[in-house]
Amino acid sequence: MELQGHTAFKYVTGRRLGTSSGRGWTSVLAERWDHEAGALPSLLPRETEVAVLLSGRSLVYREGAGLRQRTPGHSGTVWLCPAGIREERIDFEQPLHDCLHIFLPPDPFAECVLQDLNIDPARAGLRYEAIAYDPFIEQIAFAINRELQAETSAGRLLVESLARSLSAYLVNRYSELSTRAIGFSSEAKPIDSRRMSRVLEFIGARLDQNFTVAELSSVACMSQAHFARAFKATTGHAPHAFVSRMRLESAKRMLADGLRPIGEIALAAGFSSQSNFSRAFRSAVGLPPGDYRRSQARSRAASGELTQAGQRSSVAE
Repeated sequence: MELQGHTAFKYVTGRRLGTSSGRGWTSVLAERWDHEAGALPSLLPRETEVAVLLSGRSLVYREGAGLRQRTPGHSGTVWLCPAGIREERIDFEQPLHDCLHIFLPPDPFAECVLQDLNIDPARAGLRYEAIAYDPFIEQIAFAINRELQAETSAGRLLVESLARSLSAYLVNRYSELSTRAIGFSSEAKPIDSRRMSRVLEFIGARLDQNFTVAELSSVACMSQAHFARAFKATTGHAPHAFVSRMRLESAKRMLADGLRPIGEIALAAGFSSQSNFSRAFRSAVGLPPGDYRRSQARSRAASGELTQAGQRSSVAE
């Protein structure tokens, strides 16, 4: 089920520039906004919101959780508002242009906390906090924004992984419970051949369908965090990058055989529209899908002519 967010009720002085609604992202909703100066209404959020300024400067005053914060904003500044904490007042004292709002489920931390940190998620609520600069959150925001602006074939897998990484990072860095000493293990052993065969079989059978990292990790009987690290140690690629390459090769084969419309191939390759597929395909291959199909047809025709010429030469001899 897709997240709904609350931007329509909260950001009455702003203009939405883009949204992931309709993309099928189930673990995160992302919206890019341009905000004019002005006051916003009080709101009790049902989802956790992470607002990240992508560029420019601003000045934001807000009140929530008994705190008053007046924060100069620049690229990489973050405003964190956990689900269930009412923001009594927000005032954009200066315009807030080019801001990405990331919405996470009300309790996005339970699984990653239990699996990665081995602590009770009930003790790991997030703080209501304005963060002057956080490079890790900034880079995740940039990656989500790139996918928001230019869809890729395995974008849903990528965003799911980014959302999980963001959730784990937030609870490790900005939780009411200090977990920094626990840390994360970056070492990972490759997945054994039997499990890897099951994962590859699962991917191959559902290459034209939507699936999640959670499903892949379940096939491998591993936690999501462990699976993602082990998969990369095995293949040299993150799950989303691996699936993206497989879908690209499949799309090239379908274009070459000329049996399916490009719009149908776009959906099979994991894209929500033919235009997004065409843009991504041209970026990866150097040709639009239609031109690639025609080039393959010419190559087949030329190959057939050479074969016929060779046969005639043999007969003449």
